Amino acid sequence: MWKNTSFLLTALILLFSYTASSAAREDSFYQGKVVKIIVGFSAGGGFDSYARIIARHLGKHIPGNPPTFVENMTGAGSLIAANHVYKTRPDGLTIGNFAGGLVMNQVFDQPGIEFDARRFVYLGVPAKSPSVCVFSKESGITSVDKWMAMKSPAKLGGLGPGNTTDDIPKILKGTLGLLTQVVTGYKGTADIRLAVEASELAGACWNWESVSTTWRSSLEAGSIFVVLQTTPEPLPGLPKVPLAINLAKTDLARKLIQVGIHDQYQILRLFALPPDTPKERIEILRRAFDETMKDAEFRAEMEKSKLPVEPVSGSDVEKIVDGFFKLSPSLLAALKQMLK
Repeated sequence: MWKNTSFLLTALILLFSYTASSAAREDSFYQGKVVKIIVGFSAGGGFDSYARIIARHLGKHIPGNPPTFVENMTGAGSLIAANHVYKTRPDGLTIGNFAGGLVMNQVFDQPGIEFDARRFVYLGVPAKSPSVCVFSKESGITSVDKWMAMKSPAKLGGLGPGNTTDDIPKILKGTLGLLTQVVTGYKGTADIRLAVEASELAGACWNWESVSTTWRSSLEAGSIFVVLQTTPEPLPGLPKVPLAINLAKTDLARKLIQVGIHDQYQILRLFALPPDTPKERIEILRRAFDETMKDAEFRAEMEKSKLPVEPVSGSDVEKIVDGFFKLSPSLLAALKQMLK
């Protein structure tokens, strides 16, 4: 009896020692290292703004307090960045920040996808990203009624397939009959804003928190109009702007808006690690991301920048991503037809 007890005690001590030493190694791993966040869009846009503020605070919550910097890797609506991060060495030093709509591109078997979205390790999303459609005063589209009355397609700026800037106008065209022509390939929403202000584009559809922050002066001056909300409920400050889903005339149209737009805005600003990142570093970075979202200094800076914080955890992101791969074939076929 004593021998068995002694053996068990020795085993427990060895296990505890191994676990403690393993944890210590991981805690010291980031000492003297640098963490990089690769953002799939250009500087000055909403993605970039979120990533740079997160980068200023994330290291405080990682053992060793490594500095964190942002690298912009633009192209194809952040697809280039997503492909790159997926194939990056999984050492816990590179974080990708790309558009969640790329998940649907994989579901649709779109060309250019070099990743499996189900294998990324998700840290989370800093905020859900409800979207709106905005137009310049010069375009003549100052309300959704005027958009509906257009005889020729309105030119809207897009970043690439799988991004809300491309996908929302296409879904609105297919479900509500709103005439649109997506001019895609812009490197970031900052570039789209400049094109709208130069009258190269009539407008665009993207995230309200980005529009309201980066285009605030134009909204206040009345040179830019929000004409439609692509959200389940009215956003604060936009009580009179109609909801796209309320304009849908069939159950199928409503379902397509729900799945193609509403469900995707929850995971728009994905922060992810490459597949096969060591479990201990995943735990460290997920914890650091979650603690950053609660950090008082981080939240104060976000509030000052007029950027909301409404985080979605990494585990919840995984569930949402998995759900897209379980949609009915008929619904997928309809969405794919609209987005091709």
